[in-house]
Amino acid sequence: MKPLVMAIFCMALTGLADAQADGQQSGPNERRASLNQERSRLEADFAAEDAICHDRFAVNSCLETVDVKRRAAMAQLRRQEILLNDEERKNRAEAQRRKIEEKSSPESLQQATRQRAAAVEDYLLRQERDKNRQDERAASPSSQQSARDARSQKLIEHQKKNQARAAKQAAAAEEAKKFNDRQKKADARRAQYDADQLSHPPAKSRPLPLP
Repeated sequence: MKPLVMAIFCMALTGLADAQADGQQSGPNERRASLNQERSRLEADFAAEDAICHDRFAVNSCLETVDVKRRAAMAQLRRQEILLNDEERKNRAEAQRRKIEEKSSPESLQQATRQRAAAVEDYLLRQERDKNRQDERAASPSSQQSARDARSQKLIEHQKKNQARAAKQAAAAEEAKKFNDRQKKADARRAQYDADQLSHPPAKSRPLPLP
């Protein structure tokens, strides 16, 4: 009986050691899942040992031996869980510290200031729009018509200004085109004149008669 019990106990400790070694290479979530899986496996093994003890002659002694192993294995698991909990608390504290540092950085403060300014501006604009709508609803029909006429007049004036600007730009473009045409013609006449001078050199003057 004892060799079998010791063999199972050694297997349990080996499983815990393997789980701890694997946990050192994985994250907290994977390590916690591995610990839970190891606990389930150990509980199943110890339940099987309890069943074996009931078939033995010295049932109580066998059960006590299994309980000693169970407490040792579960204590080892508990120690690993405590270490894991401490590590997770340290990780959360470090993450919170980094988050606070990021929020307190100059860039974050400037961004927060811009966001607050944009929110205030948006709030004021919404208030202004709501006030204008209320004023329009509260205004008399004649006032509403006057407001519409004023907006229409502004639109017409804006269109006239755009048309005048377009006409001015077109006139300037036409004037520039004419100037370029005159320059081209003048250049052509000058080139023709130079060519004529080269092809028809001036006649040599006769010498004066001797006295």
